[in-house]
Amino acid sequence: MIDLRSDTVTVPTAEMRAAMAAAEVGDDVYGEDPTVNRLESLAAGLLGKEAALYVPSGTMANQLAIRVLARRGTEVLCGDRAHVYRYEAAAAPLNSGVQIHPLWDLPDGITSAIEGRAHHLPATSLLVLENTYMAASGAPIGADEMLTLCKLARGGDIRVHVDGARIWNAAIALGVAPRELVASADTVMFCLSKGLSAPVGSVLCGSAGVIAEARAQRSRLGGGMRQAGVIAAAGIVALETMVDRLAEDHVRARALADALAARWPGSVDPASIRTNIVCAQVARLPGNMVERLAALGVHSGTIDPRTIRFVTHKDVDDDGIARAIAAFDELERD
Repeated sequence: MIDLRSDTVTVPTAEMRAAMAAAEVGDDVYGEDPTVNRLESLAAGLLGKEAALYVPSGTMANQLAIRVLARRGTEVLCGDRAHVYRYEAAAAPLNSGVQIHPLWDLPDGITSAIEGRAHHLPATSLLVLENTYMAASGAPIGADEMLTLCKLARGGDIRVHVDGARIWNAAIALGVAPRELVASADTVMFCLSKGLSAPVGSVLCGSAGVIAEARAQRSRLGGGMRQAGVIAAAGIVALETMVDRLAEDHVRARALADALAARWPGSVDPASIRTNIVCAQVARLPGNMVERLAALGVHSGTIDPRTIRFVTHKDVDDDGIARAIAAFDELERD
């Protein structure tokens, strides 16, 4: 099967497996796992933050940020199709006592939310920015726009968390260091287990004080790990060896988008594809496309009733893309 459902299906490299087997370990709950400590220090340095915390998943990292940065009984602002709003099982209100407020227009929406306090609307305490923005075909958000949004939030006494699950894809696409994209944010998380291909784990970065509180909250959520260096070792290899090659995934995603648009005009705008995600409109595509592609040996997925998603990654090479496009041709002929 050519698996384009997600970059979470990537398997660890041989170098990762060797590093995992040889990892020096200790008890991470006591702060004594040297490999975890090395990963956290590496991540914090690369993102330009004081400290970092290794956690099992991106969802946990986002939820820890919300729990630490947002105030109970307030609103958390985010994009209208943001992961924290649509794909985390309504965890924020359950875990942190906050209300998610999705915004269609982030600049104007932030201003309106701040001004709304004078008109009996709920107080806001946190803005979550998603970079890349998955539901918009993994659109990267540039440093200037990130700075503008953060300044708007700061002006209203709103803290900022960046859901940077694929921040490395954004950095590669934009040709900047990832720290430039999150310089004005309080916290940022990124996933090691997506395009970077580590088997498990995400990292939350921020100030020393915020990360210390997040560490305590991680224990409350059951996220304390013991000899976690065994998996953290793969994360170190991911950061040291797997970032630059993300550009290959971006090229392959554009090839998929070009093929879709050529066969089913209006299904996707190829010019909008800058990273490794292609979101296509169901209404413009053949019926039952996901199931029919699967029968032809190509896995794809959906993110809502109107959107089919294809995600490129290291385990789908040029031949795999060609086979996927050949499957498109067979659907078109049918």
